[in-house]
Amino acid sequence: MESNFTLNFYVNKKMKYWYKLTEDQRKERITTALHENVNFSQDASLGYPASRLDPRVFYDAPFLKDAPTLQTYVANPNNIGCHTIGTSEKAFVGTQKIEQEVLQIIAEDIFKAAPESYDGYISPGGTEANVQAIWMYRNYFMDVYSARLNEIAIVSSEDTHYSIAKASNILQVDWIKINVNEYKREVNESFLKNEISSAVTNGKKYFIVVCNMGTTMFGSVDDIETYHQVMKDFAVQTKYHVDGAYGGFVYPFSNANCNLNFEHPLVDSITIDAHKMLQAPYGTGIFLCRKGFISHVLTEEAAYVEGMDLTLCGSRSGANAVAVWMILHTYGAHGWFEKVSILQMRTNFLCNRLNDLGVVYFREPYMNIVTLHASFVPDSIAEKYTLVPKEHGPDNQWYKIVVMEHVEVEHLEHFLTDLEASLAFMQS
Repeated sequence: MESNFTLNFYVNKKMKYWYKLTEDQRKERITTALHENVNFSQDASLGYPASRLDPRVFYDAPFLKDAPTLQTYVANPNNIGCHTIGTSEKAFVGTQKIEQEVLQIIAEDIFKAAPESYDGYISPGGTEANVQAIWMYRNYFMDVYSARLNEIAIVSSEDTHYSIAKASNILQVDWIKINVNEYKREVNESFLKNEISSAVTNGKKYFIVVCNMGTTMFGSVDDIETYHQVMKDFAVQTKYHVDGAYGGFVYPFSNANCNLNFEHPLVDSITIDAHKMLQAPYGTGIFLCRKGFISHVLTEEAAYVEGMDLTLCGSRSGANAVAVWMILHTYGAHGWFEKVSILQMRTNFLCNRLNDLGVVYFREPYMNIVTLHASFVPDSIAEKYTLVPKEHGPDNQWYKIVVMEHVEVEHLEHFLTDLEASLAFMQS
């Protein structure tokens, strides 16, 4: 019933920017964008510390005219800066427009932002996007409230991606990890209350809450209201960041009641990875935030960059924006929903069989990650099927299966047959 409701929700939802294009339409759009960029092969552009990719290595092969994304990599555009605010380098205006179009689709059509109400950029991955969020809110608290570093803290569940540990270390902001229920992977609310109470007693006044939309190991999704009720009780200044690096291209399509988007008044920023579910080349993340925040990470010393450098990485490839644009317009919104639905059906098949075998596992109902308790999985099977452990070593308690596009029912059937035989042997 839920699947049918979700389908109707997306079929009836009018997309403003996300539609399917033919191959010729896609090629024409990218060709136009590249013509609007500086052409290092023909133009006398003397001031840029950049060029096309070395033609002795990355030669201009004839097939590139039919491969817009590869053609863009060879052209080597630099999409430095943030193109949702102010001006940008004129030499790469074509691929900057492509990036703007990608952000419109993701911010407005998927995450329900109002037009022109957001800033963001295509980052080199979800890790940077998460660090960007913590950096931005840290500076926001310091700029607006004159907060000191030791008054600011990050709050997230213990299942949160390790990029938050990196952000804590790099930015020197304390990180408060909240325990979760072992089998439900839900934030322990009483533990959260105790930790925030202790933090406030020790001088913390400003909090950056990271709310997960699909954790790396379990695919679990946090309830933002659980955090909000506790933070509200302590009357502390709080900003909420959604880490949808994995779930951002799954959960909004599989769960019609997904509220981790910009319609929710608490959500001020979102991370999404395009190199996971979207199958873009590695090194393609996305950072989005509401207007009014990203200016707090302006690097004024980058005066030679036209416009404002508001990103952590600085220079970044415009080809990544083209890759995401091509994927989105190859599928269209309905085509993408169909793809996610197929993966959900395969995941349901796996879970139904695991239920029959009596295997203990965790699965967020709207995600395509299934995490099995290690006591049911012999090492030989884990190795044969390349299952990923929660931690490497003898203390590991969980193995995960990610039902990606290449994982077909046939592969799952082979795994289940081996698992069933192993369980029968263990019980004999």
